[in-house]
Amino acid sequence: MDIPNTPAPDTTAFLDDPQRKPLEIDTEQRRGPALFRWLTMGMEHVIAALLVALIFSVSANVIGRAILNHSLPWADELARMLFIWLIFVGAAAAFARYEHIAVDILVHKLPPRAAHILYLIQHLAIASLMGVIIWGGFLVMSRASGRTAILGVPWNLVNISLVLCATFIATVAIWRAWQSVQQIRSPSAIPTTGDR
Repeated sequence: MDIPNTPAPDTTAFLDDPQRKPLEIDTEQRRGPALFRWLTMGMEHVIAALLVALIFSVSANVIGRAILNHSLPWADELARMLFIWLIFVGAAAAFARYEHIAVDILVHKLPPRAAHILYLIQHLAIASLMGVIIWGGFLVMSRASGRTAILGVPWNLVNISLVLCATFIATVAIWRAWQSVQQIRSPSAIPTTGDR
């Protein structure tokens, strides 16, 4: 059976939202506050280091079990701590780059002012949720006085990842909400859907 040689459709129209450009943090094109760009790049380097350390830790435990017939309990505990840090730092970096999954078909169809009203509501909700997470994280940290069972690492060294990353996400969300307010007040700076 012959498959017709049809070109692949151009998906950039679905992935690129010109109304969102003022809210983006892009390290390559130097968009967004410099502090957010540096922190995002720093987090991406931390993610790479955490991933290498996680691979080493898990591999050490697998080799210990398979070759030495002896499990390495410290490797399992280290892998858990690294994975927790990887999750939270990854979530913060993905938020900065607008890489979290979103259903944005409605925003694409709206005029610029209405789209930024939705962006404003979205980022205020995110900042509020992060505020609750930060408050809860501080409560957990104030009550956690123990250490991990094998390595003896203070639990707060693990718990601080939640607070730090939620603080970064909340700060970026507040900045994006402010950017949306500015775009709502002067929507002429935003290209309309016909300009795509």
